[in-house]
Amino acid sequence: MLDTTPLTAAVDRFADRLRAAPQSRLQRGAAAEGLALARELAVRAQRLEEPEAQPRIMPDAGAFAVADQLAVAGHDLAGALEMVAAPEMAGARERGTAPSVEAVEAELDEAVKLVKAAAARAGV
Repeated sequence: MLDTTPLTAAVDRFADRLRAAPQSRLQRGAAAEGLALARELAVRAQRLEEPEAQPRIMPDAGAFAVADQLAVAGHDLAGALEMVAAPEMAGARERGTAPSVEAVEAELDEAVKLVKAAAARAGV
């Protein structure tokens, strides 16, 4: 089973920092950074879960909701990565209808880097 703990831990840490940030910090760009990341993570999860469907864009629910949006999107992506990396998907991987385990691991690593970079840019 794929260990998505690095992703969920990074997402939870960033979301917690957004929740604790003052309104002024959120308005100076931290909320926008968090929403952009949440949208990106949500699109990545949707592409894994429904590769043939057009991804839906997460709405802007406001600066005070962005931490929750980020947490949901990050955990959704972690779940999607675990799903496509599961041993039950071996047949689909052989048929080329599911990504390889290596590709899933690379996606996980990239997502963790995206979260850390966004958190640094947000300054929270």
